Parts: sequence; structure tokens; C-alpha cells
Amino acid sequence: MQKLTLKKIARELDVSISTVSKALKDSSEISQDTKEKIQAFAKLYNYRPNNIALSLKNQKTKTIGVILPEIVHHFFTTVISGIEKVANQRGYTVIIGLSNESFEKEVTNIGKLANGSIDGFIISVSNGTQLKNDHHHLIETINQGMPIVMFDRTIDTVLCDKVVVDDENGAKMAVNKLLSIGCKNIGIITTRDHVNVGKLRTAGYMKAHKENDIEVNESFILKLEGRSEDKNRNEFIYNSVSAFLKENEEIDGIFAVNEKYALTAVKVAQNLGRKVPEHLKVIGFTDGVLSKFASPTLTVVSQHGKELGEQAAHLLIERLESKDQERPYQTIVVATELIERETTYSYT
Repeated sequence: MQKLTLKKIARELDVSISTVSKALKDSSEISQDTKEKIQAFAKLYNYRPNNIALSLKNQKTKTIGVILPEIVHHFFTTVISGIEKVANQRGYTVIIGLSNESFEKEVTNIGKLANGSIDGFIISVSNGTQLKNDHHHLIETINQGMPIVMFDRTIDTVLCDKVVVDDENGAKMAVNKLLSIGCKNIGIITTRDHVNVGKLRTAGYMKAHKENDIEVNESFILKLEGRSEDKNRNEFIYNSVSAFLKENEEIDGIFAVNEKYALTAVKVAQNLGRKVPEHLKVIGFTDGVLSKFASPTLTVVSQHGKELGEQAAHLLIERLESKDQERPYQTIVVATELIERETTYSYT
């Protein structure tokens, strides 16, 4: 028989993982009959809790696992710098794993690191996980006694500490800026709704219109798939944005939910003979390196990634070192900031 896990016991006995975990800890929350059944099964098959059980509290590795959707995105590199700063200050080291936006790779990475190599995780979930809507690997990890802090891309139904960007208000701020400089027809380039940050930023776009008594033109909304591992991904984005702007020539402002979409909009507009910002003004979300050195430079909503990483590391380490097993979960919201550059300059 393969190594027995809480998940396998739960499946065999048709109970939840949480019930198995509590029964093996002799919790009073579980009925005596259920406890005896689970404990007998575990004993029969020689179950031994691994290092991510509560016994790990006395066997610290002083190492944090960080799972990222991708590494090339400037935002995630700033988050890592914040995590490493706090971790190193408090005597922890950091191991980084990449999901490459894949559910399967995310599950594999967590499984490999959760074998006693680390004390807890800081995770931004992959697009694949959000699309699949399968969170068993996260819930099981938490139930086995290993804390998780989610950042940026989070899942409401997974109970854990979280650090999030104020996506909705950041988007609303960007749209209000475009309106204030004379834009009448503002388009949005966003993700499909299963990507939570794209959904929130789209909500901010809609809210800004509503608060300004402007009816949203549905044809001004372009939703793109969020997968980044496709070989022809950049070509697909370019062609989609090109078709979008050709079909909606009246658009004079673009809010894009990430740097790539925003810079693609600038390039497409220029290739279509539309000057930026004279004919089209553009704002993107995330203050990356490309935004600063593009021509024209890109106006952005900054997510303050380093601060977000610092907050995530503090939350995880405080939970790891707390003696309070019932410590309530926290959600910290990091405010955004609009940084104006050439793509929204007014020329009169």
C-alpha cells in the first residue's frame, strides 16, 4: 500500500480531511465512534504523520516556501524582495517554486516542499487553479498543520491569512483619471472572470462609470485568457487587441489590468497610426521596468509589491511563532498609487 495520508484515510472512510485530522489528535469535537474508527484504520495501516503535522512545531526548519505563478513579471520580483527582506531579518530562508500558471505544477510544488523542507507557504495561486476551481491541495496542507499566506491572487473559500492589493479602487482611480483628462469612451483590456484580480479590476472600471453616470458600452470590454505558457501567447494578445481597437475606433482611453496588455495597446495604436497620448490615452496596472522605459512611458497603478511581500512574510512568521493555535486569520489590504507618465499627458 502506498504511503498513507490524511487525504487517503478520509477517502477510504468517506469523511472530511479535517475530521481525520481532529480524530487523530483525539479532539473532543469528533464523536467517540468516529474517532475509534479512524484511529483503528490508521493503526492498521501503520499511519505515521509526516513533518507537516503539528509535531513540526518543535522541528522548525526556519525556511519559507514561496509559490509564484511566474517569475518574469516585475511585480512578483518585487514581492520576493519584500519577503526575503523580512525573512532574513527574522532568521528565515526562502525557497521559491514556480507553478507557471499550471494547477498541476502548483500541486506538485506544494507536495515536494511540504515534506519537511519548509515551515509554511506564501502563495499566489495560478490561473490554472482558479480556472479549475480545485483547492484541495491548499486546504489539505492547512489541515495538516502547515500555515499558508495567500497574496494578490487569493481564494475566498480557503481560510488562511491573506495580503491583497486594493484592486477595485485602484482600477476606479485609473478610470477616473482618464475621465478627468477628457476621455469620453474608455475601453478595458482584462482577463476572464476566473482570474480574481482581473475580475476585481473590471469591477472597479464598472464602478467608476456608474459613479460618473456613464453607461458602460459592452463592446469596449475585451477579456483575454490569462494563461502565460502558450507558445504564441504574445501574438494572440497583439492580434486580439488589434481587432478590438479596429472595431472600436471611438475609444480614446484604455485601462489595462496588467502591464503587458497596456503596452500592447500602445504598440497596436501606434501601428494603426493613432498617436499616444494625443489620440489614445493608456493606463496599466503594475509599475514594471518596461513601463518606465517604454516610449512613451506608461502611466500605471502601482501595487507596491515589496510592501505586499513584507506584509505576507510578517503574517506567516507571526503565525509560525505564535503559541496561540486559535489565532484568527487576517486579511491585509495594500493601497495602490497612480503614477502618471507620458501615456496620459494632455497636449493642448
